[in-house]
Amino acid sequence: MEFFDTHTHLYLPEFEDVESGRGAVDRAVDAGVTKMIFPNVDLTSVEPMLALAAKYKANIATAMGLHPTEVKDDWCEVMSRIDEYIGDGSTYVAIGEVGMDLYWDKTFVDEQMQVFEHQAARSVELDLPLIIHCRDGLGQALEVLEGVRGVRGVFHSFGGTEQDVDDIRRRAGDFYFGVNGIVTFKNSKLRQTLPAIGLERIVLETDSPYLAPVPHRGKRNESSYLPLIGACVADSFGFDLKTVASATTANASRLFDRAFCY
Repeated sequence: MEFFDTHTHLYLPEFEDVESGRGAVDRAVDAGVTKMIFPNVDLTSVEPMLALAAKYKANIATAMGLHPTEVKDDWCEVMSRIDEYIGDGSTYVAIGEVGMDLYWDKTFVDEQMQVFEHQAARSVELDLPLIIHCRDGLGQALEVLEGVRGVRGVFHSFGGTEQDVDDIRRRAGDFYFGVNGIVTFKNSKLRQTLPAIGLERIVLETDSPYLAPVPHRGKRNESSYLPLIGACVADSFGFDLKTVASATTANASRLFDRAFCY
């Protein structure tokens, strides 16, 4: 049984105690998570991300972008550097992780929207999917996406309602939805939203080192826990785990169509 973790950050400092992430990657592969996408965060994360991915070319593909919480006063300079890394897009399988995050701070809401619009346009220009981070900013994210025609991609770490799914489809298009450990939480309403999404538009992710699934909630997450998320999705639909693993891996391969093309 093969799994595809569409969003994981095993290269971050949280994994320095396991050979800078290598131990976590090995455990993931042993657990059947044979394909992983590493999305970038900011300028400091580029080199460790690329270094770890280079050691596991058969298992890891990378995405390049600037995370919305990293949009500060110097965003023009930082975005210019990110664009240099992106280049002609041939090195990466997606633009991400990008989007809107107004959960902690709304100081840079206008700047976040400008950066998101720029990166969405780059994704269309380069025909790459967009990995969208959206936390307390769905209205602003949809406003941006309505202004950029032809965007495709995934709303990662989705935890919204049926209405949110409908709004995304009506205003932005037929996106995929990344489902992670949130779906296993006791009071999560995401399980009730899954049928509105449909298995054909779900991809699995861990968002490691964050949002570890039950029974590891509150601890450092890692990609080897992905089958626990798959099992919860399977239970919600009344399917067996093999069906969910196969469907979500196929979905991820269609979404990230430049990944693992040996």
